[in-house]
Amino acid sequence: MKVNVEIDCTPAEARAFLGLPDVSPLNEAMVSEMQKRMSENVAAMQPEELMKTWTSFGLQAQEQFRKLMEAAVK
Repeated sequence: MKVNVEIDCTPAEARAFLGLPDVSPLNEAMVSEMQKRMSENVAAMQPEELMKTWTSFGLQAQEQFRKLMEAAVK
């Protein structure tokens, strides 16, 4: 015997029927916090700022590599 049950309800109705909590306020708070943080960090994504960051790491890496090679030669 094969039985098919088809239920037509919204996700909110299904959560309420199953006794699951409504997490939409928490979701809205998390999304707004993420949007706020992204907006604050947009300045760091500017090309000039990225180049400053990348070149500073590059110079440090070159200096460490040079020191490593000097130590290997000694």
